[in-house]
Amino acid sequence: MASQKRSASSRPRSARSASSTRSAGSDAYDSNSSQRASNSASHSSSGTRASQHGSHRAHGSHSQRNSRSSSSASSRRVAATRHSGPGTHRAEGKGPKTRVKGRHLILKWSLGLILTFIAVAVGAFAYLYVTTEIPQPEKVAMAAKTTVYYSDGTTPIGSYAAQNREIIDCSTLPKYVGQAIVASENRTFYQDKGIDLRGITRALITNLRTGSRQGGSTITQQYAERYYLGETTTYKGKLREAILAIKIAQTQSKDTVLCNYMNTIYLGRGAYGIQAAAKTYFNKDAKDLTVSEAAMLAGIIPAPSTWDPAISPKQATSRFNRVIRIMKEDGYITSAQAAEAAMPQTVAQTTENTYQGYKGYLLTMVEQELVNSKAFTKDELETGGYKIVTTFDPNLQNEMQSVGDNRASGMPDGMQVGAIAADPRDGSIKSIYGGTDYLTHQLNNATQATYEPGSTMKPFALLGAAQAGVSFNTMFNGNSPQTFKGLISSVANSGNVSYGYVNLYKATAFSVNTAYMRLNEKLTPQKTAEIAHSAGITSDIDETSPYNVLGINSVTVKELTQAHATIATGGVKHTLHCVSKVLSSDNKELYSAKTGDERVFEENDCALVIKAMEGTVQYGTGKEARSIGHTIAGKTGTANDAYAASFVGYTPQLISTWAMWYPDANGNPQEIPDFNGYTHSEYPVHLFTEFMKQALKGTEDTAFPTATDDGKVGGPDGTWGTGGSVTRRSYSGSSSSSSPSPSASATTGTAPSTGSTDEGNTGNTTSGGSGAGAGGDGSNTGTGGTGAGTDGTGGDSTTGSNGTATGQ
Repeated sequence: MASQKRSASSRPRSARSASSTRSAGSDAYDSNSSQRASNSASHSSSGTRASQHGSHRAHGSHSQRNSRSSSSASSRRVAATRHSGPGTHRAEGKGPKTRVKGRHLILKWSLGLILTFIAVAVGAFAYLYVTTEIPQPEKVAMAAKTTVYYSDGTTPIGSYAAQNREIIDCSTLPKYVGQAIVASENRTFYQDKGIDLRGITRALITNLRTGSRQGGSTITQQYAERYYLGETTTYKGKLREAILAIKIAQTQSKDTVLCNYMNTIYLGRGAYGIQAAAKTYFNKDAKDLTVSEAAMLAGIIPAPSTWDPAISPKQATSRFNRVIRIMKEDGYITSAQAAEAAMPQTVAQTTENTYQGYKGYLLTMVEQELVNSKAFTKDELETGGYKIVTTFDPNLQNEMQSVGDNRASGMPDGMQVGAIAADPRDGSIKSIYGGTDYLTHQLNNATQATYEPGSTMKPFALLGAAQAGVSFNTMFNGNSPQTFKGLISSVANSGNVSYGYVNLYKATAFSVNTAYMRLNEKLTPQKTAEIAHSAGITSDIDETSPYNVLGINSVTVKELTQAHATIATGGVKHTLHCVSKVLSSDNKELYSAKTGDERVFEENDCALVIKAMEGTVQYGTGKEARSIGHTIAGKTGTANDAYAASFVGYTPQLISTWAMWYPDANGNPQEIPDFNGYTHSEYPVHLFTEFMKQALKGTEDTAFPTATDDGKVGGPDGTWGTGGSVTRRSYSGSSSSSSPSPSASATTGTAPSTGSTDEGNTGNTTSGGSGAGAGGDGSNTGTGGTGAGTDGTGGDSTTGSNGTATGQ
């Protein structure tokens, strides 16, 4: 029986299984199935072998269970199993075997994906590392304020700044300044490789959990962000930042990284960099910071605006104590130094606007000049950290501002004043009066506001007469009023005063409108405009109107000064400018003034004009300026309807123009009233005199070049002025002034007057009968009578009989 059972068990498994099922019932099947499942599970956990042999592993288990059978029968079973194919065997163990295999596949795929991800990540990082180059610094990181200085190169006027930053050489700093920052921000700075993986991981986990954007950055990473990349808040940006930080750590010294970091970090109160912060918080240079001051600044770096000691003293003190403690622990300071350290006192934060007062006018002038020259852009000036040396003289600027701000008693509110002083020899502007306060009146009265210059335009027509070969002794009808060809209205002199027949010297000194209208009629308005433009006026001048000689077209103070400066230098035009040079942060010259030396007029022609303009100060409409005590040429000007008044005057080394106008609340022109004993035409002369007394104080009186009046009376063709229609007799007059006295001509015949004085303080009239004569600034004697002139304002005269003339 036992033999039969063994024989039965020796049969192939498929037959045996079927037989067992039929004869023994379900209990036999469950027993065998349970045994097979147990054996199968044991072999499934055997590892590599199970993986390599697959379904045949089950047959191996079956063979072991029947180890008591003969070896030949066992061999036949193995062979039979192999040839019967996997199908029959899989059918028996289908349930549990499928689940095991599924788990294997999931594990294999998961492992493969992880390894693939790691490989891709490593490859991508390697690629980015190889291809990432250290770029040029971000422009904003290098941005430093540009400082503008007076002509001495040391007295600051103000600055342009997109950021309040001064780039400094960190070698000038005490070591503890940088060490305080290391202690506060990155204790491992001197040991790490540019990044802190632990800190980055910690920040990443926090970001994923809270949705925030913490950095976990080292000083090198922060430096890379600020100095090269700009602000990085994305993960991609942070990856670039990390890669760049690693490369920086390998190519730049720790001192370089720390220095650039200190020059770019924001420290509150609008201060970028350690230098700006030192000045903002302690009113000193960074090189002079104490240990305590350095520790305080380092401590507030994470939140400088919030932890400012003036805002959060408790938090600032806590941060200060932390930095001091770490500096002691890390050996940067001694225990004694740590014990002595105390929370420093900061200065009050100021909110002064650098453009406040008159400085705004100077700063905007400088900026406009450099931008208009195409040498710099506005953005470059705000971020370049340049040193701009101007031509403004601090003493003259203060004096001009004082004179302009000092309003006379009775001067109406709203009166506008503009002025400029410059050296005509090189065009350098020494001072300006643009207004009282730039923040309340941003239109620069010296360079932007326009006004009617009035008779200050007459010297350009006078220069045209010299160019045409007309002697300034040529006589013109100076009576008032007169009518002119093509004009409906008659023209009158100021106050409708008649001067009789006057030569061009006297017509200039007393600003005789009718005489100059006759001159412009002969010269042509086109020529007058051409000369004015050549001299330096850039505004439009009506070339068709004979009134242009009376200054009916608006100009700026600056361009009128430019034009007269060209005459003052003998016909050489030097461009007015306010910038002397621009230096880089390391004192390399980037720009120097290009003044030019263009000759536009003949020297002697200009000398003749200057000679005539000296009479304005010596005995004409600008006599108050005689009190300056220097040889001065000048010209007054009053606009039509007295809407504006001005005076331009100069010595060989200094020219100054003063103008005033009176707009209403809507900007419309109004007549300038008399005030404080001055007429509208006299007050600009007063302002000029007050300024020039101080500006020329202590300087030598310098004479202008000698002029030779070699023109022809009546002009080359004899048709200028009275021309050849009258008989002219010349005479010479004496003068007590330091200026040479021009000769004058009296007229007879058709002329309405037989008496005329010269331009000196004393002079002789020609013999003759009654008639109108122009009064001189003194006493006049003549064979026909005696005339007494008063030392008044000049410009007005009355007719007298028997050769008598009274000047005022």
